[in-house]
Amino acid sequence: MKSFRIRKIHTVRELSFHSTINSIQKWLDKKRKKKKKIILIPTMGNLHQGHLDLINSYKKRNTETIVSIFVNPMQFNLHEDFDAYPRTLESDLQTLQTSSATSVFAPNVREMYPFGVRAQIDIPKISSILCGASRPGHFQGVATVVAKLFNIIKPDVAIFGKKDYQQLQIIRIMANDLLMPIKIVGVETTREISGLALSSRNDYLLPNEKLIAPSLYGSLLAIRTGLLNKKNIQKTLEKEREKLRDLGFKIDYLEIRNASDLTATPFNSKRIIMVAAVLGKARLIDNIIVET
Repeated sequence: MKSFRIRKIHTVRELSFHSTINSIQKWLDKKRKKKKKIILIPTMGNLHQGHLDLINSYKKRNTETIVSIFVNPMQFNLHEDFDAYPRTLESDLQTLQTSSATSVFAPNVREMYPFGVRAQIDIPKISSILCGASRPGHFQGVATVVAKLFNIIKPDVAIFGKKDYQQLQIIRIMANDLLMPIKIVGVETTREISGLALSSRNDYLLPNEKLIAPSLYGSLLAIRTGLLNKKNIQKTLEKEREKLRDLGFKIDYLEIRNASDLTATPFNSKRIIMVAAVLGKARLIDNIIVET
């Protein structure tokens, strides 16, 4: 499929669209001949302000910023509905016109998995804890599709949000251990005024649940205060878990881990408070890094 161009509103810049590997690689070859640095932001679409903040976070001269939009079937297990995940390509392209993105790579499943799933990447230990414990196979799917995107795009820099902190650390390990010459950049979480971390899954929240959801961030703040004030942190954790349950959350985990490798003990000076909980139909995650 040939690429086509969508002219941005109020600017001479153009957004180049590609749905095949051949098309995006030909476009990239032309840019590399001009000594352009390639920036990649992998997404599954349904874009919001948090995605735009990722895209706009790396504003340097002589760069091309590619946003990939691909709903990866390998990331969904038997308890999740791949078919129900929102596909909003048309509105996503409109959203990207207000960003610093210069190209979109939006392949279909056949393009990304022409032979089905015959090989996959596993990052042991860190992939089986926290979110990995309740979503078996999820991070294998993430690592595999990101490795594919890295092979296709060959970016100089790849940008991910810190809200998905476990995913970010897994990608960093993969890139380091497989000697991928790619700089992995983590960007701070974008939040609503209420403190709720922006997420595509927030769309699943009912109006009353949207009022309750910011309590997750409130609990993280309370635990951070407890850590900094050297209070009995286990009591603080249990207190916040109980409070969230009373509000209607089904808690997957609310824990403190080492920020570097997500191990539980012994603790280093840089820790991360992490939470995953279900509210209604939405599974929400969030975290705060604390240096003590």
